[in-house]
Amino acid sequence: MAQIPPGGVPARPHTPARARRALSLVTAGVLAAAGVVALAGSAEATGALGDAAAAKGRYFGTAVAANHLGEAPYASTLDAQFDSVTPENEMKWDAVESSRNSFSFSAADQIVSRAQSKGMKVRGHTLVWHSQLPGWVSGLSATDLRSAMNNHITQVMTHYKGKIHSWDVVNEAYQDGGSGARRSSPFQDKLGSGFIEEAFRTARTVDADAKLCYNDYNTDGQNAKSNAVYDMVKDFKARGVPIDCVGFQSHFNSNSPVPSDFQANLQRFADLGVDVQITELDIEGSGSAQAANYTKVVNACLAVTRCTGITVWGVTDKYSWRSSGTPLLFDGDYNKKPAYEAVLAALGGSSGGGDDGGGDDGGGSTGACTATYTQTSTWNGGYNGQVTVKAGTAGITTWSVPVTVPSPQKVSALWNGTPTTSGNVMTVKPAWNGTLAAGASTSFGFTVTTNGSTTVPVVGACTAS
Repeated sequence: MAQIPPGGVPARPHTPARARRALSLVTAGVLAAAGVVALAGSAEATGALGDAAAAKGRYFGTAVAANHLGEAPYASTLDAQFDSVTPENEMKWDAVESSRNSFSFSAADQIVSRAQSKGMKVRGHTLVWHSQLPGWVSGLSATDLRSAMNNHITQVMTHYKGKIHSWDVVNEAYQDGGSGARRSSPFQDKLGSGFIEEAFRTARTVDADAKLCYNDYNTDGQNAKSNAVYDMVKDFKARGVPIDCVGFQSHFNSNSPVPSDFQANLQRFADLGVDVQITELDIEGSGSAQAANYTKVVNACLAVTRCTGITVWGVTDKYSWRSSGTPLLFDGDYNKKPAYEAVLAALGGSSGGGDDGGGDDGGGSTGACTATYTQTSTWNGGYNGQVTVKAGTAGITTWSVPVTVPSPQKVSALWNGTPTTSGNVMTVKPAWNGTLAAGASTSFGFTVTTNGSTTVPVVGACTAS
C-alpha cells in the first residue's frame, strides 16, 4: 500500500544558507590543518527490536521518511530500535524519475547512506506500481512503456546495487474483491499480464544478489486475491521466473483484522520455495487489544521458518498515514506503547534493553549519555550535521563524542564543541555545555565539504562523567 496520505506530499530537499560563520572561522583553520577525515567501516545496529529479531534470525525494520530525519527523537528512535529501513516514498517512480530518463536519487540516497552508516539493511520500495506514477508514463505507447519500465528498473537497481537486501519489484498488481483479477494499470492495460514476469526477469539481470519480491495488501489470509498471487508465484517457480520472496503488507484494523489463517497463509507461500516478509505492518487500536494483535503477527512470522523479517510502516503514530488510528509501536511523543512491549516480548527481548530515543525513560544509564546524529541541511558540495548529546538517568558534568566522516569529505567548521584529532578521528568535547541534568540534552554542529562523497559521518559512543 504505502501511499502518501491525502495532502501528504513528502517534503523535497532544499538548499539552505551555507553555514554559521561566527565560530566556524576559528575552528575551520584548526580542522583543515589537522586534515580531519574518517575511518572506514560502519557501525553495527544496536536496536532493541532489531537485536531481538536478529537473535531469532529475522530483521525488524521500519518505513523511513527522509524529511523527518532532522527531528532528533525520530532519528534516535530509529537508531535505537530498528535494523532495517524501507524508504516510504523516496524510491517510488514519481520521486526518482519525474521526467523520462532523468533520475534524482538525493532523498533516497540520504536514507540509504544513513542506514549503511548505522549498520542497517535496506528494502527497496518499489520499482513497478500503478500509483505515484508521473503523468508521462501513462501517456506512452505500449512499445515505449515497455522500454521505460525496463529502463526504470535497470537504472534504479543499478544505482543501489549491493545496498538493497530485498526489492519490491512489482507492487499491488491484483484487484480487491472476489475476482482474483489483475488491476487495471498502464502496465496491465498496455503490456498485458506478462509485465510482471518481464519486470522480474529484468530485475534479475541487473542484480543477481538482491531478493526479488512481489508485494501486496489484503493478501494476509486465504482469499481470492491471495489465491491469485499464490497461483502466480507457483507458476513463476515452476517456470524458473526469478522470484525470491512475497511481501504481505499487513495493514490491520477492526474492519480488516489479523486473519485467523495468517500463519497458515504465510506457510503455504513459503512452501512454494520463496521467503515471506511482513512489509508494511500497522495495526490500528491501542492498549492491550492492539498489543495482542501485534503479538499474533510476530508469532506467526516466527513460526514460519522462511518468514525473514517484519517492517512496521513508520516510526511514530504522529507521522503514520493512518495517524488517527494510532497504529504503530511508538506514540506521537515517541513513548513505547503496550504494543512495543508485546512485540519485544514475542521476539524474546527484554524491556530493559536499548534506549528508545523517545520520551519515556530519558535514555542511557546512570552517569551515561547518548549521541545521535542528524543531517540538518544540504547543498551542492556540502552539508551541516548536528550531534545531540543526551544525559541518561543521572546528571553529567562533561561528555566526549568521536565523529568520523568518510574520505574525501573534510570538516570545515564546528560550533558548540571543542575538537581534537587523533589520526583520522575528530573527538568533540564541550565548549561550554558539558553539564547536563538527568535527561537533558545539548548539541554541537559542524560543516562538511563533501568533495563528491554523499556518505554520512559515523558518530561513535558518547562517554560521560
